[in-house]
Amino acid sequence: MTFLKKLPFVFVMVGMWACAPVQKANERETYNKAGIENAGLFQPSGEFAQVVSRIEPVAEAFCRDSGRPLNCDFEVIVDARDPENVNAFQTLRKNGRPLIVFTQALIDTTQNDDELAFVLGHEMAHHLEGHLHRQYQSARAGAILLGGITAITGASANTVESAQRIGAGIGARTYSKEFELEADRLGALVAIRAGYNAVRGAAFFARLPDPGDQFLGSHPPNEARIEMVRRVSLGY
Repeated sequence: MTFLKKLPFVFVMVGMWACAPVQKANERETYNKAGIENAGLFQPSGEFAQVVSRIEPVAEAFCRDSGRPLNCDFEVIVDARDPENVNAFQTLRKNGRPLIVFTQALIDTTQNDDELAFVLGHEMAHHLEGHLHRQYQSARAGAILLGGITAITGASANTVESAQRIGAGIGARTYSKEFELEADRLGALVAIRAGYNAVRGAAFFARLPDPGDQFLGSHPPNEARIEMVRRVSLGY
């Protein structure tokens, strides 16, 4: 198997690292299946369903107005399989439809509708900003660069493959902090336009472990994210 032929295999491992741990291939396949209820995945209900009904049309309007060739038909599902996994992320179905996944644990962790609305707006903003595609391009460049350098040294096929994985991981994280702040900004606008208090919603960050400003960390410091939302709210 040549260097370039191995690349698609590497990108099976590249998920939406910006907002979630790397998804395993079988997990992504679960989200791509049409029938979700029997897999521990459910349609939004109760308070969260009301938030979705207000946020989704606003995000779709932003999407249509962007002028980008995006699929604007959002779908939101709830993953109740792991009661300890506090998470939300954006991915794509096989047909290109944007899919937002909230774990039930995250929904249970939020304290009000504003927090639910802001997190949902943030995840939808990742799609509006084209972050998955941009992250894929960055990961591919990282895999080609590090894998190519390793191949030149005469390393074994397994070593080259490992280098590709490392390069893809570094590439995928290169702009992740920038992407998070972009999603915070646009997500705040979506929440505000839907009638929610984005600053109150961003208080959700205050209860998360602060990642600080780590090299190749996937998220900016919590205070930087809250400050971004404050600035957006003041200027709205």
